[in-house]
Amino acid sequence: MDFFSSMRVSASGLDAQTKRMNTISSNIANAETTRGVGPNGGPYRKKDPILSAQTDRESFGEILDNALDENVQGVQVVDIAEDPKPPRLVYNPRHPDANPEGYVAMPNVNPVEEMANMISAQRSYEANVTAMGAAKSMAQKALEIGR
Repeated sequence: MDFFSSMRVSASGLDAQTKRMNTISSNIANAETTRGVGPNGGPYRKKDPILSAQTDRESFGEILDNALDENVQGVQVVDIAEDPKPPRLVYNPRHPDANPEGYVAMPNVNPVEEMANMISAQRSYEANVTAMGAAKSMAQKALEIGR
C-alpha cells in the first residue's frame, strides 16, 4: 500500500466516524422528544449510520498498477437509517402527550447505549488519526534518507 492509499483509507475512516458521532449526538439530544418528529408527529426515532466498505481506487491506472492494493478498502456512510424498534411507553399521566391510559410514547433512545457508541466512535477516530500520523512519519523518514 502506498502513502496516498493509506492516507485515503484513514481519511475515509475519519469522515465515517465524524458522521457516526454527529448521529449519536442527535440521538442523545432528542432522547426526550415526544412529538413533532416525522410525518405523523410522533416521538423521535433513533438513527443509525449504515457503513459500507469502498475500494480505494481512484483511477483505472491505479487498478492496473498495483496488485498488492487489490484488497485495500476504506469506509463510507451510505445511509442514515431509523431504528425500527417501537417507542418505549412510560407511565406519566400529567405529560401533555399522554394517551388516555396515562402512557407517553418516548423515543427508542437509550442514553447509556449511545454514550458507549460515542466512546467507540471516538476511539475509532483516534485510531485513524494515529494511523495518519504514522504514515506521515514514515514518509518524512523516507525523505530524510534521500538527503
